[in-house]
Amino acid sequence: MNGSQSYVEQVNRWSARNYNPLNVVIEKGLGCWVWDVEGKKYLDMLAAYSAVNQGHCHPKIINALVEQAKKVTLTSRAFQNDQMGAFLERLCELTGYEKALPMNTGAEAVETALKAARKWGELKKGVGKNTGKIIACENNFAGRTITIVSFSSDDQYRDGFGPFTPGFEIIPYGDSDALEKAIDDDTVAFILEPIQGEGGILVPPEGYLKKVREITQKHRVLLILDEIQTGFGRTGQLFAHNYEGIRPDILVMGKAISGGVYPVSAIVCDQEIMEVFAPGDHGSTFGGNPLGSAVGLAAIDVIVEEKLSERSKELGDYFLQKLKGLTAPMIKEVRGKGLFIGVEIKKEYGNARKYTEMLREKGLLCKETHEQTIRFAPPLVITKDEIDWAFDRIREVLQPD
Repeated sequence: MNGSQSYVEQVNRWSARNYNPLNVVIEKGLGCWVWDVEGKKYLDMLAAYSAVNQGHCHPKIINALVEQAKKVTLTSRAFQNDQMGAFLERLCELTGYEKALPMNTGAEAVETALKAARKWGELKKGVGKNTGKIIACENNFAGRTITIVSFSSDDQYRDGFGPFTPGFEIIPYGDSDALEKAIDDDTVAFILEPIQGEGGILVPPEGYLKKVREITQKHRVLLILDEIQTGFGRTGQLFAHNYEGIRPDILVMGKAISGGVYPVSAIVCDQEIMEVFAPGDHGSTFGGNPLGSAVGLAAIDVIVEEKLSERSKELGDYFLQKLKGLTAPMIKEVRGKGLFIGVEIKKEYGNARKYTEMLREKGLLCKETHEQTIRFAPPLVITKDEIDWAFDRIREVLQPD
């Protein structure tokens, strides 16, 4: 990849080495496909960690971006703008909540949910000042801030970044009995990913979310669902919690909420929780800006109008069935829902990275997560023929003749 080397060297010279990307330099993208600076075409099977559910450079979303950019991009929240209200109304109608609070990145939205829960705990539940406890699960991933890594169970995410924010307790994922035991009088919330993406596409036992909802309601503990990766059709439902028909108290969204075009995130909840925020309590210069709001509105419309949730369910079931049919000795497990699929490699066959590099050579871009799992999460606009094309190359790498 000599033509790409100058770009790689430039990044290595000037950037912090906080990522270890595959050796491909992308220049453009359209739909499910991207091209590198040398003109080689690749099928994107990561979708920017599920931010590009609508496909790269979706024309409706790009048009909304361009048209709004011609008018005004940022007003700050010191003034009103004509785009934020329509965006938040659409978001609330879509999710069935009374209020929304817009931010930019997923981590900001998670921090917003944590702050809302803690203040709700003091003002509404009556826990002591600065004593509210939030429960989280092992192998969670919610972002990289000091507070968020404070409830991570991954040593690398925490190493060197202490002291950490107190007030969190970690329990096993998928274990509702552990949740019940961990709740005490100071517990204000339980934060949970309905499927753990960075953890390795870990799917909890069927009925787990419903049981969690029963337990949290019984103890008057807020259920915060982090659907930043799993939301907006990724798992074959609009949101992954729809599979079990539950309603969290706070829903956290990001990534595909803007189709990967612009950083947009938000939480939604009902007024009884959102009203704990007073002017000056919390905010963001860019949160709810007119450019992001216009983009977010278009991105949501694409998900609904193109029935991408239904598409993810149909094609995800098809892809999952094909992958489960592989008889490769190195495969420990294939798991997932919708187009959110993980193939775990047995440790004796090496880590997943070497297989993602082999797939790259065959024109398929995916990424390892937690050392042993290859994640397949293409844009939801992918076709059945494109899945077949991808599967043929996956089989060549994982199940060679």
